[in-house]
Amino acid sequence: MQEADFYTLLEDGHIACHLCAHACRISPGKAGVCKVRLHKDQKLFSLDYGHLIAEHADPIEKKPLFHFLPGSQAYSIASPGCNFRCAWCQNWEISQTCDMTSIEDIPFTTPENVVARALASGCESIAYTYTEPTIFYEYCRDVGRIAKANGLRNVFVTNGYMQKEVVKDMATWLDAANVDIKAFDDAVCKRYMGAHLQPVLDSCEAMVREGIWLEVTTLLVPGLNDDQTQLEGLAAFIAGNLGKVTPWHISKYYPNYEYDAAAPTSMRSIQNAVSIGRNAGLKYIYVGNAGVELPTRCHSCGEVLVERDGFHPRVNRIKQGHCPYCHTKIPGVWSGD
Repeated sequence: MQEADFYTLLEDGHIACHLCAHACRISPGKAGVCKVRLHKDQKLFSLDYGHLIAEHADPIEKKPLFHFLPGSQAYSIASPGCNFRCAWCQNWEISQTCDMTSIEDIPFTTPENVVARALASGCESIAYTYTEPTIFYEYCRDVGRIAKANGLRNVFVTNGYMQKEVVKDMATWLDAANVDIKAFDDAVCKRYMGAHLQPVLDSCEAMVREGIWLEVTTLLVPGLNDDQTQLEGLAAFIAGNLGKVTPWHISKYYPNYEYDAAAPTSMRSIQNAVSIGRNAGLKYIYVGNAGVELPTRCHSCGEVLVERDGFHPRVNRIKQGHCPYCHTKIPGVWSGD
């Protein structure tokens, strides 16, 4: 076990965890909502530190990040567990079924070994993904700092449910994040994810302020988060609070895990969400998981800059971060930056 950061021992003997927005008060011998931060001997320990349940080299577009080193590979790692309880989780086998005893059976991997493997595989970044990286934050940071010293970038794929002091710490080593804004209604978030909406929005704004490159994803679940009110509110939030050039990835839902009450998202619903985003002024909207790929167009002149086959760019015309036609700076992180 590794002693955690971001906690306070209270006078009543409980521990206040300051890592994620659940702000758990943890009794002696108990773990927080995430199940992987344990109160023992008046200290808080990270049970999943270095216990990797997944390691793969993935296209960066799979995260999805379309404006961050397109065409590169990200060495993707995960420890088990999550601080959300999404009913349709696609990685539920590793995020929703962990317990303290099963984690102990997973071999330990040093941060140095992760970086060495990433470099050997030719990746340009390390992605903390598949489960929720916030709950193994200390390990992410230790890996990330070594990665940065070796010329690698760092990426979070996250639900955004961390506290503001954590975002400030992230900004010292993290380069980019994709935040999944799962709904734009607090009641939906509470019922189906076991969390609240506002902390996610606060984290997105904090990341932008701290200079972390941000892209947003929304999985459209029919009947839960695809109504006009939620989509208009979300598009307006992205445009007004994060910036109109913030990429918005709209993904198709398929029944999974414990939720099969809805059919797969229709193309009509996806097209409606795209239209709402455009009406809000968003410049970069992408469709995922639906066999449809929208190219990256210059937000100034409209010329096609990146053409993709699935997760693989077929043509990338961006030159040193600029449109070759009108020389407009294209928002994102590009090779050579």
